[in-house]
Amino acid sequence: MTAQRGKDILLKIEQGAGTFVSVAGLRARTISLNARTVDATDADSAGRWRELLGGAGVKSAAVSGQGIFRDAASDALIREAFFDQTAKTWRLVVPDFGTLEGPFLVSALEYAGDHEGEATFAISLASAGEIGFAAI
Repeated sequence: MTAQRGKDILLKIEQGAGTFVSVAGLRARTISLNARTVDATDADSAGRWRELLGGAGVKSAAVSGQGIFRDAASDALIREAFFDQTAKTWRLVVPDFGTLEGPFLVSALEYAGDHEGEATFAISLASAGEIGFAAI
């Protein structure tokens, strides 16, 4: 795999009936996939080394990004998702890797702006259910 441009990572939200729209002009993005481990070590563990129970931990995904809103409609979709605090279906497209899709809650939404610059925002998403993966 060759080096990839960070700007090619897309963040989309379902607008209805399986239609996804790109939201915001993200200038920085981070996708974190996590799995907690379950320690199954006991007195009989070989050499007293830790043993982990496979497939037993909780999996989660987190997404964060900073940028500018594309338009008033995308601003409204994200703002609505935050204030409703209901899980919306999001799609994360990482070129040459795959697509992650599933329910996320907007866990943080921040707005900022400089006197002589554009208004910016920062968003954090937390997975709220099963996340599917499809390789590209």
